[in-house]
Amino acid sequence: MPMRRFTLSGSVRGSLRESSLFYTLLALGIGVALVILPLPWAFILLTGCILTIGVLLRPALAYPLLALSIPFGSLREIPIGPAKVGITELLLGLLAAVWLARKVALRERWRGPGPLWGFFLIFYGVILFSTLQALSLGYALKELIKWGEVFLLYLIVYTTLREGEIPWVIGGLLLAGAAEALVGIYQFFTQTGPEHFIILGRFMRAYGHFMQPNPFGGYMGLAMPLAAGWGIGWVMERLGQEENARAFAWLGWAMMGFIAAALTGAALVMSWSRGAWLGAAAALAVVGSLYSRRVAFASLAAVALLGTLIVLSGVGVFPAAVAQRFQDIPAFFGMVDVRTVEITDENYALVERLAHWDAAIRMWSDHLWLGVGIGNYEPVYPAYALPRWPEPLGHSHNYYLNIAAEAGLVGLVSYLLLWGAIFFYTWRAIRRNRGWKRGLAVGIMGVFTHLSVHNLFDNLYVHGMYLHIAVLLGITGVLFFDDGSAVVEK
Repeated sequence: MPMRRFTLSGSVRGSLRESSLFYTLLALGIGVALVILPLPWAFILLTGCILTIGVLLRPALAYPLLALSIPFGSLREIPIGPAKVGITELLLGLLAAVWLARKVALRERWRGPGPLWGFFLIFYGVILFSTLQALSLGYALKELIKWGEVFLLYLIVYTTLREGEIPWVIGGLLLAGAAEALVGIYQFFTQTGPEHFIILGRFMRAYGHFMQPNPFGGYMGLAMPLAAGWGIGWVMERLGQEENARAFAWLGWAMMGFIAAALTGAALVMSWSRGAWLGAAAALAVVGSLYSRRVAFASLAAVALLGTLIVLSGVGVFPAAVAQRFQDIPAFFGMVDVRTVEITDENYALVERLAHWDAAIRMWSDHLWLGVGIGNYEPVYPAYALPRWPEPLGHSHNYYLNIAAEAGLVGLVSYLLLWGAIFFYTWRAIRRNRGWKRGLAVGIMGVFTHLSVHNLFDNLYVHGMYLHIAVLLGITGVLFFDDGSAVVEK
């Protein structure tokens, strides 16, 4: 039988020649750049090309790198006005570009914006409108970009992540948390850091790469309940199986979760951050309560007992060093007049925080509906500073007061509406799933609980931690609405 000869049309041959020419020129350009550039820049270029190709083929590869960049990204940053740009922003930009490119090239069907987009748009519209009040548009733009990044990453995760890729993403978040925890533990035992972080005479408050113990403790609190829920979820997955097909898989994921929970929990304690301690206690109570009614009652009893012990912390119930951390907590609730209180080494940090709360309340009182403009707490602060506290801390150390001061009552209500929706859909995701997916949803609920409690005493939307939250928001949407499988039109 004679062989059939196939011929290509002229347009196809021309397209192939143009494609080959393009890739040849691209390869030559990269080769020339590698030869003429200094070695560090050549290494960066080569690494960037490899990373870009890898993410184009498998977008999920970017998530572990993005997770690692949250604690370690501050090692290399470029200041641009009031903001800084580092590896975290570059990785997010790469992920967004790949997301758009794959939408166009592969014609991926739009899964929809997910359950939270309407609440995001309401909140974003309010803070955008508040810029009409802003003293500094630069500070306002920084905050608008931050919340835009949160919505963008949530959208990318929700619309692209497959169920089989979720463990890869969670593994990256837990690895980042555990690695940063080891840094903090090392600092604690070796007294590596500023002298004023020394505690108990022989230890150092852990602060990692966050420069301050409080945000470091906050980051540990965003990792610990996630790790605990992840580990317990895989144990539940194993108990629900009748065969041993995935014996090694469940054991590996469970061990990763429990080890990460132990490391981040220890580092959280070593941060010596009261806000982190209280947030972690609430998060662990929620995680335990969602697994068992008995645990729920025990958790409520434990919280009540802890509250009683805090009130009685001055009568020798706690060790002296720990009791000292809790004795001033009643001042958080307005039981101390910050204008007249005597400042000592022990209460300095607390009184300073209360002074910034006072400034935020007076900003809100003077600009009730729209605030002073999103992101503008710091530039407006000098007009509201108390006499002994002229230096702004960047925010009011209470995010609820901060958003009220910057975006007014409308901004506070829209923020609470957004988080009410987030908790509702996370609860529904817990109810809809079993096994490791239920455990993951419970762990995410614990993360959101820690964030909400700790934000009463600080602002955790700093240092890239908001991207950690954005990833978990996207995964929550996947767990609730979809089985995680991507749909591609052929």
